[in-house]
Amino acid sequence: MASAKHFFMSQIPTYKPEHFINRELSWLEFNTRVLEEAQDASNPLLDRLKFLAIFSSNLDEFFMVRVAGLREQAFGGVVAQDKTPDDMAPIEQLLQISQRTKQLISDQCACWNEDILPSLAKEGIRILQVDELNKKQSKLVSDFFQKRAFPILTPMAIDPSHPSPRFHNRGVYLAASLQRVSGLGPADLSAVVQLPQVLPRFVPVGEPGETTFVLLEDVLASKLPELFGGYKIARHTTFRITRDMDVDLLDEEGDDMLRAIETRLRERQHSEAVRLEVEKGVASNLLAMITGQEKLHQDIPVEGQMYDEIYPVDALLDMTSLWELVRLPGKADLREAPFVARIPLGLHLGEDLFAEIADHDILLHHPFDSFDPVVQFVQQAADDPHVLAIKQTLYRTSGDSPIVRALIQAAENGKHVTALVELKARFDEANNISWSRIMERAGVHVVYGFMDLKTHSKLSMVVRQENNKVRRYVHLSTGNYNPSTAALYTDTGLFTSDKLMADDATALFNFLTGYSQGHKWEKLVVAPQKLHQRTLELIDAQAERAREGKSSRIFAKLNSLVDRRTIEALYRASEAGTQIDLVVRGICSLRPGLPGISENIRVRSIVDRFLEHSRIFVFGEGSKSEVYMTSADWMPRNFERRVEVMFPIEDPQLCKRVIEEIIPAYLRDNSKARELMPDGSYQRAKPKGKEPEYRAQRDLLLNATLGNSSQAGHTNGQLSDKSKKRSKRKPARKSR
Repeated sequence: MASAKHFFMSQIPTYKPEHFINRELSWLEFNTRVLEEAQDASNPLLDRLKFLAIFSSNLDEFFMVRVAGLREQAFGGVVAQDKTPDDMAPIEQLLQISQRTKQLISDQCACWNEDILPSLAKEGIRILQVDELNKKQSKLVSDFFQKRAFPILTPMAIDPSHPSPRFHNRGVYLAASLQRVSGLGPADLSAVVQLPQVLPRFVPVGEPGETTFVLLEDVLASKLPELFGGYKIARHTTFRITRDMDVDLLDEEGDDMLRAIETRLRERQHSEAVRLEVEKGVASNLLAMITGQEKLHQDIPVEGQMYDEIYPVDALLDMTSLWELVRLPGKADLREAPFVARIPLGLHLGEDLFAEIADHDILLHHPFDSFDPVVQFVQQAADDPHVLAIKQTLYRTSGDSPIVRALIQAAENGKHVTALVELKARFDEANNISWSRIMERAGVHVVYGFMDLKTHSKLSMVVRQENNKVRRYVHLSTGNYNPSTAALYTDTGLFTSDKLMADDATALFNFLTGYSQGHKWEKLVVAPQKLHQRTLELIDAQAERAREGKSSRIFAKLNSLVDRRTIEALYRASEAGTQIDLVVRGICSLRPGLPGISENIRVRSIVDRFLEHSRIFVFGEGSKSEVYMTSADWMPRNFERRVEVMFPIEDPQLCKRVIEEIIPAYLRDNSKARELMPDGSYQRAKPKGKEPEYRAQRDLLLNATLGNSSQAGHTNGQLSDKSKKRSKRKPARKSR
């Protein structure tokens, strides 16, 4: 462990703002890498559509949260919780974000118009304009409008007796300028119509078996004369407003956290606008009508340049709707090949899961390893007569969560069940509130954590009576208890019955449910108490080894690297000679390759079929290596404002799998990896010389596929003789 002196040194800022990359601009570069996957013609066509949709969804959340926060600092006098290491002023960040985002939107539109649309047409997926429809297709559109759309639509005039409606966050609208031809009403009128979310964005107009569509907004635009009888349509446009959704859900204490958050969620729907997306070339009077009651900033001078929050779009507005096409039935040749996740190495079908865990720790690497055993862990516990209690954290769950259903079943079976539900999980608050009420009615003890901390740790514990003793089984993870995302995200998890690990897990649950403190943590490292300090100690220890001339290495795979003190510790370790490899999917504020500072640091990002979400750390080399996994990124919020857990991987065979199988795959990738340059740009990794192309996720999938057919020869470490014998006999404790 590093000395107190070294830990103290790690708290002293010694580097300049130019040694850091702005976190918001770094995030935009991450989303650029997502867009590049949509632009990459080597990807299957419908997967390219998926990346276009993800790019838009990412950008929505970025504006709703990060840009909204910067606007409050720049225009509302709100002081940031964390000063950015690069020391950029909020208004300067907003200007650069606006400029970069407009370029990215232009690139996205070009990708859709010039590449994706023609490619879809070649594959028989056609998106037509209304004036391109034949008589039969026009009849289908008219029938759709009269029977499905017209009864739902609400045409809204805007005049003194009809004030401008409150445009919904991320809703797509048609705005129109109208001129009276006959009947009542003003001579000139403005009006809007919202595209109902209950209707398809892509309206089918083809014969059975055909995939021909027309956009919903084009259908409604063509029918505006029917919606506004007596008026001529002078001009129209589509638009979409994004609102500040980062309203503090708990800005004051209340007696009932659940009710307080429900109230804040309702208030959030009426928050300030932060972005207007509008059809390129919109008429000035329509633009003025749309922005009339919104506090959007336009033409604000910043350092000789103009800042505004209007984003012209020269293509389909709101490309998150492309999921409708991504999910078209069939079209297997336009998608990545499906795969079957393997049973995690070290497990055997038909075996008693608890007996397996009691015999040896089990490492899971999703989605290559199946998530089914995690679900089975809770389901088996729910029905096992020997199980006394289940304790579970829930951050984000699936719509019909089998794990929540199992917790309910366990409570109904008379077991003591406790669920820590994080109500402040952004954009999942309503879903978590719903599940909380259902579990409470079933007899589950539901706890909501702390007012001022998010519980982001992922763990589950089963307490079981075995003969004359009680044994605890623990699952720890880097990802959520969500089977849906477990098939789309890469994450790691650990099953263990280690007593000290279980003692720590018990203490953590007691802390979460009853503020119980004073436990001496033996193996788990918990935020906000010790995680930041321990991370700095581990880095400083490698730096000290390098100064002493000993082998020294750090590997870290995570989603975001922002924390200044951690970055400075890495800089010092690099200066001492420690070799550092970082795989950072998203934001990275560290600049690698700076002479005399970060020459020994390499940073890469991988954007591929699955969202890289696992956090894996290795400190040291060979037998000296310490391997950890965690729910936390290296960010101030994770260290200081969340309950997080970092857990060690101790079994030598499991460590070997991490060090020799998982990590090398990510460092070797020269297909989907991008390398971060000192100037903050990313360059795509390419094979060197005669080096073959290597794609980490594809290779890990291949290994998993091969593992399905030859599992016995490749395990989570070699099974003990005891475990091998058990695989030939009936389970020791067969659950009902």
